[in-house]
Amino acid sequence: MPTSAHSPLFLLYVPFRAFIFALVVMWMTPGAAQAAPAEPLDPAIIARLADSRTEAKLAAIAALGQSANPLASQTLEALLAGVLNVVAPDTVLIDTGAGRGLNVASHTEQIMPPEAQPIMVNNRLRRAIQSALAGSRLFSESVATRLAAARGLQNSTDLEHLPLLEKALKNEAQADVRRALEVAEANLALQSPDADVRRDAAVRLGQTRSAAFRSTLVRIAEPRPDGTYAETDESVRAAAASAVRMIENHQQIVALTGHLYFGLSLGSVLLLAALGLAITFGLMGVINMAHGELLMIGAYTTWLTQTLFRQWFPEWMNWYVVAALPAAFLITACVGMVLERTVIRWLYGRPLETLLATWGISLILMQTVRTLFGAQNVEVSNPVWMSGGFTVLGGLVLTYNRLIIIVFSLFVVALVWVLLNRTRLGLFIRAITQNRRMADCVGVPTGRVDMLAFGLGSGIAGLAGVALSQLGNVGPDLGRAYIVDSFMVVVLGGVGQLAGTVIAAFGLGTINKFIEPYSGAVLAKIMILVLIVLVVQRRPQGLFAPRGRSVE
Repeated sequence: MPTSAHSPLFLLYVPFRAFIFALVVMWMTPGAAQAAPAEPLDPAIIARLADSRTEAKLAAIAALGQSANPLASQTLEALLAGVLNVVAPDTVLIDTGAGRGLNVASHTEQIMPPEAQPIMVNNRLRRAIQSALAGSRLFSESVATRLAAARGLQNSTDLEHLPLLEKALKNEAQADVRRALEVAEANLALQSPDADVRRDAAVRLGQTRSAAFRSTLVRIAEPRPDGTYAETDESVRAAAASAVRMIENHQQIVALTGHLYFGLSLGSVLLLAALGLAITFGLMGVINMAHGELLMIGAYTTWLTQTLFRQWFPEWMNWYVVAALPAAFLITACVGMVLERTVIRWLYGRPLETLLATWGISLILMQTVRTLFGAQNVEVSNPVWMSGGFTVLGGLVLTYNRLIIIVFSLFVVALVWVLLNRTRLGLFIRAITQNRRMADCVGVPTGRVDMLAFGLGSGIAGLAGVALSQLGNVGPDLGRAYIVDSFMVVVLGGVGQLAGTVIAAFGLGTINKFIEPYSGAVLAKIMILVLIVLVVQRRPQGLFAPRGRSVE
């Protein structure tokens, strides 16, 4: 920062700071043009600001911090930004740029005189300004600024802010700002000498259900290590204890809702991953250990689509995922049909050989991807419409990408159901599943249907890869983490049973997310595996009994 008011760098620095400050003021006060004009500042405050002594400036800053005038926070912002200028002992101007300034005494704009000198601030003044701004922003003309200031004071312990909060509450009309002010006031009221005020404050903090105040209320309700209490009044301690219970109950509800949401999210991914496997395994009895690598191919297709859009169609970058869906489906479906025609068709009825062959194919696919794209993970970014989320229950953030994947998985299930029950290909698939030899005798092209069914299952795995790419990085080992879970879903739901696959996927995903916080990820997997073994012992056919060749 320039130190001399006569240096060339300083002459460039001040207009730049003025321009930045003007932009900040315009952004923070969007409704200023429609708001009523602020009253001029007290001349005594202006005189102290123009004084060269630090103590006088500190007194002026303290007075501005206690002022309900919206111009006070604007003046403090200008002082902190270095664009508050002294013209005369009774004249202070905010440099608004373009050679003009705002007179804080008359609240009028005028030409910036050449003799104007910026008021320089040191670290001591800067700390005082930042403290004063915490209160003065409560009276800003911008609703967003007032709300941010009120929320910032909710954890304050400075009783000097209490009169400002009370004054702001009297003048505040916005409901969100009023609620934030009431919470901040209640937090400070805990230090009141009046027990009734402290008790009422504890009740109000409990009604916020916010975990941020739990530790404060616990210190009031519970004894110290030496057996004494920080709070002398028993009724206040009882109110604080009740508030703690209220907050803890709400946090438990938030946690359970979060586990359910993330369980459904995991279940939707498992559903997409297992849906294609349920079709191929249920129709042909093929234990396809390369199914996870089909997910990986779908994810890499998404990354390639993103790269293509970034280079050639940057204006359409937010829609690359939409283009990646058919691309991933077609590419993985083609890979699956090629595998079925070249390898798997020769191994029907030989499950051990099929397992070993597809395991070898999975290794080949992984090494091919490592050779083409490298062994390191690649990043797939979320488009704007899948980024972010919204908050429910005061603390749980539901992210858009997971919500969209849940809806998308249900949409894919609906499409598969329509295909299996309302199309000619679906009729052939169901006929082969129920009695392959009879279907062959009546003219069903079983070989071609096997190829198309395997392609359909592989294409759905590619769609699962697109979904997985929106939840994390993409790497050659992506599919390996889901192949075992996919088989567990298929076995638990019933081989070839669409409804069983849906229920098993969401059920296992939800149970896993409820167990994981208490036992850890590894032990949760073990417990789920034990649960599946117990269920299969009682119902070897799974939740829904299969029909046709898989029963044989």
